Amino acid sequence: MKNTEVKTIIGFHKKLINYEIIVITFFYFFGRMIRGEIRLRRFIPFLRRLLFFLSKMHHNKYVKVKRGIKVNLYVPAFPTRAFFQACRKVNEFDKKLPCVTCLVSITSACRYKCPHCYQMHDKGKDVNIEVLIRAVKKLQEKGVAFFNVEGGEPFIVFDKLIKVCEAIDDRSEILINSTGDGMTYPKLVELKKHKNLLGIMFSLHTGEPEKLNKFMGSPNAWDTLVSGITMCHQLGIPVTFNSCVMKEEFYNGTFEKIMEQAKAYNGAILQLIKPKPAGGWLESGTDVFTEEDKGTVINKVNKFNLEKKNKDYPFIACMLMEEGKSLFGCTAGATDRFYINAKGDVQPCEFLNISFGNIKDEDIEIIYDRMREQFNEPGDCMLCEKYSGDIFSLYKKHDLKTLPLSPELSEEIYSNWERGKPSEFYEKVVKI
Repeated sequence: MKNTEVKTIIGFHKKLINYEIIVITFFYFFGRMIRGEIRLRRFIPFLRRLLFFLSKMHHNKYVKVKRGIKVNLYVPAFPTRAFFQACRKVNEFDKKLPCVTCLVSITSACRYKCPHCYQMHDKGKDVNIEVLIRAVKKLQEKGVAFFNVEGGEPFIVFDKLIKVCEAIDDRSEILINSTGDGMTYPKLVELKKHKNLLGIMFSLHTGEPEKLNKFMGSPNAWDTLVSGITMCHQLGIPVTFNSCVMKEEFYNGTFEKIMEQAKAYNGAILQLIKPKPAGGWLESGTDVFTEEDKGTVINKVNKFNLEKKNKDYPFIACMLMEEGKSLFGCTAGATDRFYINAKGDVQPCEFLNISFGNIKDEDIEIIYDRMREQFNEPGDCMLCEKYSGDIFSLYKKHDLKTLPLSPELSEEIYSNWERGKPSEFYEKVVKI
């Protein structure tokens, strides 16, 4: 298999990269200050905020791909235009910090049957693609610098996928989620023309072919995955992975097997997803991670990300760590990210099955502002975990056939909820 060039960065080299980021970012925004785009009295606090963010990336392994250097999964590669667009988030001093990330589903169509799918109950007709494109364009104008595009399976509706990618200019970076199903060499050739494409994120929930086939409900899931990875490498498109790992799998060797496969397939990044009580697991719930369990996960992630002997493994973007109180906490509701499902419902995140409106009925800006009113300040409470039972109760009480909850029922959830305290990052950054 021909591999796309990927270079991981740790230790002293990472410190040098930090200095490079600081210097280039300083001169980039110094020029904008001279042109009057940034007020003089805000320039130094703005730079201090950026430095504070960078200091919080000490637990990350950096990775260099063709577009540049990734310091965080949802931060566009440095030094692209999208990276500097994302930096503008912390240049807001008079209003709420703007959102920089949006997860967009372009279709609910999928031939797999993964038991954890957070779209399990999202039944209904896909929103008109032109309506979605208008929303995406407006979100770019509002400062969204990272679009994570998914399905279902987006390659099944490739005409829609291309249209969405064409609507996103280089102020934003694009990452596409896929199982590999429907992916072909010509389709990837067409996608590669979009220079702001970070890569393809494949689902890799186990390191064993038969287990993956069983989990995804298809005898061909593994072969399809490998075929997609192979084609991406042949074309020089970076390969990334997402992996939802159950608690016991951090103790029985499964996690290590996944990392071995991700390394063998030359993955640049692996997003480590914490199991969430949403979608297929809304009723049953899922693993509860004790503080000891969390410590075990963090220890393993730090070894892969920071130790020299593990330098050639992909950078792990660990959800459990980033949701911690010492980092970002819950970033839903456009605190940092939000979700538009295939039907057009605007959700605080993919794991929180409530809606603030639908883009086919209202302008995205109206819905966005309504949502931000409920997410006025960041919180450290994982809402998807705390309120999943309440969401399921309303789902059953009203004999609903689909999720998310309607905006009216959703209000019953958020009208009196407790979001916790601001996480350390957001608590401090707004004071700078």
